[in-house]
Amino acid sequence: MSVKIYPNTKVYVVAPANTATGGPELLQQLVYHLRNNLNIDAYIYYVPSDLPDPVHPEYKQYNNPYVRKIEDEKENLLIVPEVIGGIRVLSRYSEIRKVIWWLSVDNFYISAILKSKRAFFFRRVVNKISKLILNKTLFDINELTLKKITHMNLFKFDQVRQVDFHLAQSYYAIHHLESNGIPKNKIFYLSDYLNENFLKIQTDLLKKENIVVYNPKKGFSFTKKIIKNAPGIRFVPLVNMTRQQVIETLQKAKVYIDFGNHPGKDRIPREAAILGCCVITGKRGSAKYFEDVPISEEYKFYDKEENIPKIINKIKDCFENFEERYKDFNYYREVIKNELQKFLEDLKSIFRRED
Repeated sequence: MSVKIYPNTKVYVVAPANTATGGPELLQQLVYHLRNNLNIDAYIYYVPSDLPDPVHPEYKQYNNPYVRKIEDEKENLLIVPEVIGGIRVLSRYSEIRKVIWWLSVDNFYISAILKSKRAFFFRRVVNKISKLILNKTLFDINELTLKKITHMNLFKFDQVRQVDFHLAQSYYAIHHLESNGIPKNKIFYLSDYLNENFLKIQTDLLKKENIVVYNPKKGFSFTKKIIKNAPGIRFVPLVNMTRQQVIETLQKAKVYIDFGNHPGKDRIPREAAILGCCVITGKRGSAKYFEDVPISEEYKFYDKEENIPKIINKIKDCFENFEERYKDFNYYREVIKNELQKFLEDLKSIFRRED
């Protein structure tokens, strides 16, 4: 089974205009490789489509052409990211073959909930007021939303169920789609890769320090319990830093912990491993799957309070025996370094020409 590419097929990939984050860059990379490695007539379609210059400066390097109109023909393909703004673009067309690329699972439900003005209306208002007065928010809307999505499923979303194909960035996404009744022959694994320039960064392991780095935007409610129970350990949040400062901080640390929801195959744990960190995660989302986060089970813990002493002991083990514990992540680093090659092989397997 594959996605047929006819001699006159045009592929349109929907991306947010003038936005630079992880997801939009993957969409740029997809178009770039479709054009340059598979010789397919592929374009970006920006949303909104009427900005004078919708290409973010960071993505001009890809030199991907963009269109302001999609030709609604049955030989063409329309690929959208999984967020609700992308899904809505699909409803404008009737003939074109439709594809969703699941770069994450949770972000689909989060975007669906947060698009509703009624969702957490009171708490949002309180947050706005407290931000103005106290310069901080009182409610973690993302945490509240994540609790709510455990009660949601794809059966409520007809547009998702009716598309022709699904691309899954993680095995977590594949499992979620299959468990929600999407036929296996409609699902293709298409992950992503770290930028080649990033992989060339050299880290001096002798300069590593007994530091634990974490992302306060992911799973902070549990992480702060670990911090509270480990007064002798130095924890550094990745916050208010430039890209270069994030890299330098990870190069300095021996350990990176991530007890977030892992909505897809996250980028920062992979970057931390490449920069020489021992990586300790929870078991939510993609972290549950060895194919997505291929590290030993001894470095994965359920985010339960009774596991906090075990997590702290593992951190100390990494500090005291870093040279040996570093080797435990050799396989993870090799997988990450080969991701571009795997991405290209999967692209060629999925998109097949019908001459």
